[in-house]
Amino acid sequence: MRLRGKRVKITNVRHVSAPLASEMSNAFINFRTMTTNVVAVETDVVRDGEPVIGYGFSSNGRYAQPGLLASRFLPRLEEAEPDALLDETGENISPQAVWATLMSNEKPGGHGERSYCIGALDTAIWDAHAKIAEKPLWKILSERYNGGAYDGKVLVYPGGGYYNPGKDVETLRAEMRGYREQGYRICKMKVGAAPLADDMKRVEAAADELGSGENLAVDANGRFSLEEAVAFGKAVEPLKLAWYEEPGDPLDYHLNADLIRSYSGAIATGENLFSHQDMTNLLRFGGMRPEIDWVQPDPTLCYGLTENLVMLDEAAKLGWSRRRFLPHGGHQIGLHMASGLQLGGTESYPGVFAPYGGFADDIPVVDGYVTLPQDQPGIGIELKPKLMDEMRRVLEMN
Repeated sequence: MRLRGKRVKITNVRHVSAPLASEMSNAFINFRTMTTNVVAVETDVVRDGEPVIGYGFSSNGRYAQPGLLASRFLPRLEEAEPDALLDETGENISPQAVWATLMSNEKPGGHGERSYCIGALDTAIWDAHAKIAEKPLWKILSERYNGGAYDGKVLVYPGGGYYNPGKDVETLRAEMRGYREQGYRICKMKVGAAPLADDMKRVEAAADELGSGENLAVDANGRFSLEEAVAFGKAVEPLKLAWYEEPGDPLDYHLNADLIRSYSGAIATGENLFSHQDMTNLLRFGGMRPEIDWVQPDPTLCYGLTENLVMLDEAAKLGWSRRRFLPHGGHQIGLHMASGLQLGGTESYPGVFAPYGGFADDIPVVDGYVTLPQDQPGIGIELKPKLMDEMRRVLEMN
């Protein structure tokens, strides 16, 4: 799709469905046929002799929606008055204006998969916006939405411990040990796909490898009924885990609230809520405790950073600190959000979903924290050469 206009212009938007094939599983799904939206937003702005291009992709767990982008959302950008997509200076793209254009003529509710493809496109728009401004995205977020404050280092934890064919307890131990050797402190593993007794052997082994249960989080991916969630909670409660994630269906707020009444440890959830309205309902009706629990929206799954800014504002009205938010997805935009908006941290995928998982290749993890590049404009996808090569390949940009 090509767009024409005045001043700063979006000249082309490329998108494709790319594979995230893997034999690993969580408690609900196998990833062998998983796909992701990959997007590039090309502009007429030139930096160092090259046009500025913003890149984005969607997190794992939802299938790509190239049809929705091609038939519904990108035509709205093409039909928009070009100046209507710019900020007040006329010298940069406005992510909020683009988002509003994409969502024009959409009914409220029914967020579903449209939030997933818009999230990837919104990410690419923010990447282009920051590159045109010649600033890292975290710095723009700090200056515009956080009074200039930011975190110089961000808490990160690896999402791992998946079920794989032939993976036994010793293999899980080795995986957790590997994360500690990479510099991580808190690590996360999957539960819920095995009988409780077998899962407890896995959990206890992982906690032992990490030094204590306080360094381990567990993720059931919404698998449990209330009775199963309570039983699992009682079994792991003595370990004092970092958190117990998504025990039941993400929209079953009653289950979540009932579990919290019987479980004293921290609960984490929110990665499968795709709008600020759904997230607000979780905080209103899900029993979540602002002083102990964690909220985990994924910016690339829930309409992008633009919608996540609204989520944070709405959560603040309900007494929630930004520090209780941990973006899901293990990607660079979550890392920029955590730094510039001073969130509680963010997920990382150092060992899975390659090359899309993880941060810049040369950023070390030190005692569970990472720092961000100070001078790289945009989100920093270019700092992962294998990812950059793969995205350009699937988008036929080589």
